[in-house]
Amino acid sequence: MASPSSGQRPFLRPCWVEVHLAALQRNLHYIKTRLSPHTAILAVVKANGYGHGALAVAQAALQAGAHFLGVSSLEEGIALREGGVTAPILILGSLYPYEVLPLLWKHRLSPTVASLAMAEALNRLSQERRQRIPVHVKIDSGFGRIGVSIAHALSTLRRIHALPGLKLEGLYTHLAAAESDPAYTREQLTAFAQVVQAFQALRWAGRWIHAANSAALFQYPESHWTLVRPGLAMYGIQPFVGRPTPEPFGTTPEPLGTPALPLEPVLTWKTQVVFVKQLPAGNSLSYGRSFTTTRQSRIATIPVGYADGYPWQLSNVGQVLIQGRRVPVVGRVTMDMTMVDVTDLGHCEVGEEVVLVGTQGAERLTAEEVAARAGTISYDLLCGIAHRVPRLVTGMGGGLGG
Repeated sequence: MASPSSGQRPFLRPCWVEVHLAALQRNLHYIKTRLSPHTAILAVVKANGYGHGALAVAQAALQAGAHFLGVSSLEEGIALREGGVTAPILILGSLYPYEVLPLLWKHRLSPTVASLAMAEALNRLSQERRQRIPVHVKIDSGFGRIGVSIAHALSTLRRIHALPGLKLEGLYTHLAAAESDPAYTREQLTAFAQVVQAFQALRWAGRWIHAANSAALFQYPESHWTLVRPGLAMYGIQPFVGRPTPEPFGTTPEPLGTPALPLEPVLTWKTQVVFVKQLPAGNSLSYGRSFTTTRQSRIATIPVGYADGYPWQLSNVGQVLIQGRRVPVVGRVTMDMTMVDVTDLGHCEVGEEVVLVGTQGAERLTAEEVAARAGTISYDLLCGIAHRVPRLVTGMGGGLGG
């Protein structure tokens, strides 16, 4: 997609994200090829669709064949319902206070049950309303965040299953290190499988059993069961990239772990040069004077900063693309603006397109690399793109088929 001209774009400040829904659908198609015909997809669209825009992503994922959507909170689920989404939505977070629980029935949202107390609160409301609610019980197989512990799982599940107001349609767990620790991942999967098998022996016949995040669904087929929960992979982010320390300018952090998967990045983040200046050698830049020119330099200013979600940690280590070439961030990233050294480009004028994340010409800055340079992970980078940055959405492709 070419950068929109000022007369075409629905925003005034030149800083925006482009979301390519056809790429997301192709990623889901690839994920589907790694699954059996009996395994469905829960598309994780929490945190505003990992920064991509939850409603557009949800609609594209459903059109491509996803069966479920996963969100983190009531607010996220309600926003999708108000946007016209009718598909099943599972709230993956723990709901509290219990006074908000009636909204589940109003908006037809399925909650995660992580304790007997939560199950009993839902059961009381169900009986008052004379309307059962479908729930998924989360088993803590070793993540340590929320969920029924392995030691008490079977006894708790029996009590939850006996509650007349609940329809226990799913069991799931969350893997702590599927991208990096095979031994621990298999321990978690084994523990969860034992709970599932024991509960099924008691004649539980719920449809949905799930554990696989993006990393697990590609590396551990035994984690698939009847539902998988892709997040990063759906958005075209490699789920096996490690967390290297930032590299100096001119080098690219190498992904760790397995070879790259054929996934297409869905998001491109762009801006434009708004100011260019010539500076002599010995001129310091930005807050704290952390960068000083060592030669006569041409410095461009771009209207993006940490208030937009562009990490402050990219100060003096980040790179952007201009004219299909990498240029370094110089000085500290500020709240609303950042400076880059364009001296080696030969020429650079106000209005030049700048790519912060994405491809320009033959060069690419992946979310994984930008995050690594900031000393963080791609989740953090993508989810941190501020709401004030407009999302421009391109059209959808076809379904998954099969």
